[in-house]
Amino acid sequence: MSEINLKETEYISKAARGVRNMLPDEQPREKLMKYGSDVLTDSELLAILLRSGTKGMNVMETSRHLLETNKGLHRLVRCDWQEISRIKGIGKVKAITLMAAFELARRLNQDSGKEKVMLHQPDQVYGYFGPMMRDLTKEIFIVAYLNSAKVLLGYDRISVGGTNATIVDPPEVLRRSVMNHAHGIILLHNHPSGNTTPSRSDINLTQRLVEGGRMMGIQVLDHIIVAGFEHTSLRDKGIIT
Repeated sequence: MSEINLKETEYISKAARGVRNMLPDEQPREKLMKYGSDVLTDSELLAILLRSGTKGMNVMETSRHLLETNKGLHRLVRCDWQEISRIKGIGKVKAITLMAAFELARRLNQDSGKEKVMLHQPDQVYGYFGPMMRDLTKEIFIVAYLNSAKVLLGYDRISVGGTNATIVDPPEVLRRSVMNHAHGIILLHNHPSGNTTPSRSDINLTQRLVEGGRMMGIQVLDHIIVAGFEHTSLRDKGIIT
């Protein structure tokens, strides 16, 4: 074994011994300060947000129970704070703290860090809006406003529905597009079921907006359906021409 590997082994071993000797409620915080956040597990990161355990369960046991109850992190972030607060060891304050952290993560993931966001391809659209929409348990409908160079001017969440549908008023979509000086618009909505196949109502709504936009000089560039980590472009499917 090389000298470098020996040093790495000693470092890891020393780190493990140090963490084992810490109190359960101190382990994640101390581990982060000494070795960085990237070495922490999901349950350890959650434990830092929870800060403390409850009677009968320390903070690490509480965070592991939280993940096990929701079968992992991706399902957990889809819960609302009321659902989370009902889990053993999680009250209202801890649930709201987790919801705030999850929302910050979504916004950071969505932020491109650039002054101008260019949306030429479906993958670019999903890359920007996907983090906001993929974990939602209710359908939402978003309209993105673009200028003639396909630079994002802004967007509106037009409606929020149930688990299977949302109601969209085409005149309202076009009115807001005019108010935002849009040359073109991209429609987006999510399917919480995980199925990216457009429904007949999705297709009908798209066609109504395409026709209405044509009369007002606003082009419907695409309609993207987000379903978890997958997405479908109605333009790619030939529904928008």
